[in-house]
Amino acid sequence: METLVVGAGEMGRWVADTLGETGPAEATVAFLDRDPAVAADAAASRPHAEAVDTDAGGPFDVVCLAVPMSAVPAAVASYADRAEHAVVDVSGEMTDAVAALREHAPNCERASFPPLFAPPRVPGNVAAVIDADGPYVAALVEAIETGGNDVFETTPEEHDRAMGTVQAGAHAAILAWRLAGEEVREEFHTPVSTALADVADTVTEGSPAVYAEIQRAFDGADGVAEAARRIADADAEEFAALYERARGDREGRERHD
Repeated sequence: METLVVGAGEMGRWVADTLGETGPAEATVAFLDRDPAVAADAAASRPHAEAVDTDAGGPFDVVCLAVPMSAVPAAVASYADRAEHAVVDVSGEMTDAVAALREHAPNCERASFPPLFAPPRVPGNVAAVIDADGPYVAALVEAIETGGNDVFETTPEEHDRAMGTVQAGAHAAILAWRLAGEEVREEFHTPVSTALADVADTVTEGSPAVYAEIQRAFDGADGVAEAARRIADADAEEFAALYERARGDREGRERHD
């Protein structure tokens, strides 16, 4: 299976590694990036990969878009015609991505596979919208699952709504806590603040551009800010009501699990 991976950053390299380690036999990857040096670097340590320039015509069996979320529609429009069988993306926002896939690859297999983790933390959950199934999309799903990941199906609307809570809202809450807090001696930390500090370290180990894309794409930060203001302004009775609401939300999640 010959795959053109557009975008040679962390997500593009994750795709290449997944195909190289658990993909179909003889799977190959061609990296294309707006910075040719990045594509060359990605290919250098992967014997099944090569770097190509924008004139690489193909066709390829699969074209995979691993670009920033805001760039997906334009990238699909530019590179979908290089695919003979399937066009997929792993970028993270589904509504516009799936719409672009439908528009520009109407005769191909189509899927969106945004991982719910940063590549250094594989394996994990991978959301999937399989818009037009077939053997090439099935081979990608098999490779992702064989790599230890859990692929679960969703819809673009459900995914993007959930990302407002689990990404945009969660990141905003953690970053705000880190920015608002003062540095304290280690001995002062509680189990809660220690756990928050660990999560904040995880959030801030990545790329600010990626986290900015998440805030742009999904609602969530405003809700966190509003909730924090309600807590700050609450009297004892209102605080108790908010606390019980939070407790109920937790218990509801535990019942669901």
